[in-house]
Amino acid sequence: MSSRLNPEDQQRVSDYLSAPQHQVERQPFRPWRLLAVVLAIVIGLGLLSRLLSTLVH
Repeated sequence: MSSRLNPEDQQRVSDYLSAPQHQVERQPFRPWRLLAVVLAIVIGLGLLSRLLSTLVH
Protein backbone atom coordinates (compact mmCIF):
# COMPACT_ATOMS: atom_id res chain seq x y z
CA MET A 1 0.00 0.00 0.00
CA SER A 2 1.51 3.29 -1.00
CA SER A 3 1.53 6.19 1.41
CA ARG A 4 0.05 9.58 0.60
CA LEU A 5 2.56 11.24 2.91
CA ASN A 6 5.73 12.75 1.63
CA PRO A 7 8.84 10.73 2.58
CA GLU A 8 9.91 13.06 5.38
CA ASP A 9 6.48 12.90 7.08
CA GLN A 10 6.35 9.14 6.56
CA GLN A 11 9.73 8.83 8.29
CA ARG A 12 8.41 10.85 11.26
CA VAL A 13 5.36 8.60 11.51
CA SER A 14 7.54 5.48 11.29
CA ASP A 15 9.87 6.82 14.00
CA TYR A 16 6.91 7.63 16.23
CA LEU A 17 5.33 4.19 15.82
CA SER A 18 8.60 2.35 16.38
CA ALA A 19 9.18 4.06 19.75
CA PRO A 20 9.20 1.64 22.72
CA GLN A 21 6.01 3.02 24.28
CA HIS A 22 4.09 2.03 21.14
CA GLN A 23 5.39 -1.57 21.11
CA VAL A 24 3.11 -2.93 23.85
CA GLU A 25 2.30 -6.63 23.61
CA ARG A 26 -1.45 -7.07 23.53
CA GLN A 27 -3.52 -10.13 24.22
CA PRO A 28 -5.55 -11.45 21.30
CA PHE A 29 -9.07 -10.12 20.96
CA ARG A 30 -11.60 -12.53 22.47
CA PRO A 31 -15.12 -11.74 21.21
CA TRP A 32 -16.75 -14.45 23.34
CA ARG A 33 -15.25 -12.98 26.50
CA LEU A 34 -16.53 -9.54 25.51
CA LEU A 35 -19.99 -10.99 24.87
CA ALA A 36 -19.95 -12.71 28.28
CA VAL A 37 -18.96 -9.49 30.05
CA VAL A 38 -21.66 -7.48 28.26
CA LEU A 39 -24.30 -10.11 29.07
CA ALA A 40 -23.21 -10.25 32.71
CA ILE A 41 -23.51 -6.47 33.00
CA VAL A 42 -26.93 -6.39 31.31
CA ILE A 43 -28.25 -9.23 33.47
CA GLY A 44 -26.77 -7.66 36.62
CA LEU A 45 -28.35 -4.30 35.89
CA GLY A 46 -31.67 -5.99 35.11
CA LEU A 47 -31.61 -7.83 38.42
CA LEU A 48 -30.65 -4.62 40.23
CA SER A 49 -33.57 -2.77 38.64
CA ARG A 50 -35.99 -5.53 39.69
CA LEU A 51 -34.63 -5.43 43.24
CA LEU A 52 -35.00 -1.67 43.38
CA SER A 53 -38.52 -1.81 41.96
CA THR A 54 -39.59 -4.27 44.67
CA LEU A 55 -38.05 -2.09 47.38
CA VAL A 56 -39.75 1.09 46.12
CA HIS A 57 -43.15 -0.38 45.36
